Amino acid sequence: MTANAPIKVLIVDDSAVVRQVLVSILETDRNIRVIGYAIDPIFAMERMRKEWPDVIILDVEMPRMDGITFLRKIMAEHPTPVIICSSLTIKGTETCLQAMEAGAFTIFTKPTMGVKNFLSDAAHELLAAVKSAAGARISRLPPVRPLQKASAKFSADVVMEPGREAMTLTTDRFTAIGTSTGGTQALEYVLSNLPRTCPGIVVVQHMPEQFTAAFAKRLNDICEIEVREAKTGDRVIPGRALIAPGGKHLVVRRSGAQYVAEVISAPPVNRHCPSVDVLFRSVAKYAGSNALGVIMTGMGDDGARGLLEMRQAGAHTLAQDEATCVVFGMPKEAIKLGAADRIVPIQEIPGLISR
Repeated sequence: MTANAPIKVLIVDDSAVVRQVLVSILETDRNIRVIGYAIDPIFAMERMRKEWPDVIILDVEMPRMDGITFLRKIMAEHPTPVIICSSLTIKGTETCLQAMEAGAFTIFTKPTMGVKNFLSDAAHELLAAVKSAAGARISRLPPVRPLQKASAKFSADVVMEPGREAMTLTTDRFTAIGTSTGGTQALEYVLSNLPRTCPGIVVVQHMPEQFTAAFAKRLNDICEIEVREAKTGDRVIPGRALIAPGGKHLVVRRSGAQYVAEVISAPPVNRHCPSVDVLFRSVAKYAGSNALGVIMTGMGDDGARGLLEMRQAGAHTLAQDEATCVVFGMPKEAIKLGAADRIVPIQEIPGLISR
């Protein structure tokens, strides 16, 4: 893609309705050009021989070749940003996790019914995803950012008031991590490089609720530390990482000299549930200098203000550098606010957490 040239998009979906709606949405933006569509990957490959797209929007279940196989083929031969646009079902959760592993830029979930209205309502999110995908570093860490219907952009005030609670002395230390687009592979790298003796970890990764339990289980299978989806009452202890459940906010509170997770139902913050800002605010309020805050690859600005609150409360704070981010959105916004003590490549993050 050359400077100022429209983003070339190819749509691969066997549904005529979906293709029609996607084309109508994308063509509303003059910076995007739909170069064609295909009803399955075989036709798509023929189309791509004539003109290679900057971004591909891809369904999963299609005739002749499934989307995951096609995605793996693209990533092996010519890495290209791919947005998975698929109906999300419990059965399909494992398939979508395979898409993350294969290198999908993001997953855009559509319902099994009312697809046309849903896609139209989520047009802004789709256009934003295409533009971010076009500038992403796909050859680095393949990511996922599930897209959902836009909601009002609340701040963390809707969940928790700012300010610090009186704290008793404790030797407990832990790390809070926030990430979004690119975060699935980034988290896999960081958590799989931590020893069992590392401090406790709490994580917000933007994901729908059907994904987080399976995602945590997959990480638990490959990491030395314990990784699981957070539940209210879970202690934040060394050698354990708690992943915020999709559709719920995760906060950390003090219980005597210990830190305990609490899962909360509340409106989305920065259009996300779970929200990084909510987690980071709770850490600033109840842990202060006993915590390390880490903001990693992702679109948008969720977590930037929360990381600043952590730093102001005495916590050490890190932002992943641009060179190793798939999307340098969330870290960039945190850096602009002066929220990060240090800006570091992802390769240094496991060691800093351990120390």
